[in-house]
Amino acid sequence: MLRIAIPNKGSLSETATLMLSEAGYATRRDPKELHLLDADNDVEFFFLRPRDIATYVGSGALDVGITGRDLLLDSGSEAIEVEPLNFGDSTFRFAGPSGKYSTLADLEGVRVATSYPGLVRDFLAGHGVTAVLVNLDGAVESAVQLGVADAVADVVSTGATLRKAGLDIFGPVILDSTAVLIRSHEEKPGLATLRRRLEGVQVARQYVMMDYDLPLELLDRATAIAGGRQSPTVSPLRDPEWVAVRVMVPKRRTAKIMDALYEIGARAILVSAIHAARL
Repeated sequence: MLRIAIPNKGSLSETATLMLSEAGYATRRDPKELHLLDADNDVEFFFLRPRDIATYVGSGALDVGITGRDLLLDSGSEAIEVEPLNFGDSTFRFAGPSGKYSTLADLEGVRVATSYPGLVRDFLAGHGVTAVLVNLDGAVESAVQLGVADAVADVVSTGATLRKAGLDIFGPVILDSTAVLIRSHEEKPGLATLRRRLEGVQVARQYVMMDYDLPLELLDRATAIAGGRQSPTVSPLRDPEWVAVRVMVPKRRTAKIMDALYEIGARAILVSAIHAARL
């Protein structure tokens, strides 16, 4: 059986579990359950602390897992990133007292508080900067005010939390992170199926199916507006001068594509959700 590590809590847990459910895998009923056997799909799920997943997979104790790229890099694990899963996005930046720091070089010899010491240490070393890292388990924005550190390296969304603590963002982006699928060095049977299913879920979330009727003479213009993944499906109608068209379109552009098709003469434009896909 393919042994899969899943975050048992935190921001990645709920979305990872939902994604696997949409991919056709069993899900746990009790949030305290740490192990789930899915015999129908020949997999076992292990629900672990997000920070531990890369270690388990890198050691070969488990075959694959879902975790954050930030946690993977911070762990120093030998686990291999297979592909991004496009949720749980975050950005890591440096921040310090307003006006005190402006470049990465300003951190030489400075105390930097972070919850990701491995990630930050490697980044600074790659830029030739040596800082004193203060490892904290969250809420690092308070470290400067409390005198524990001189600057911080933390997750940034809008920067509002850092500004409230009197800190300004400076220097380059440390990492743009997202949820990723990782594997051990030995690629196990079942991984290819898991990847196809997860990719299918991502496609289903990003695209919709659009159907419409169109005068045949306008088909080239309509295809220029929405060409689909490969090309549209075109079917004849009873009226030989009209055709029925089916095409996948990006969900975020649905309204604009519908407007553009209507303007050139398409009618009976319908949109439906995609629940699963294999491309």
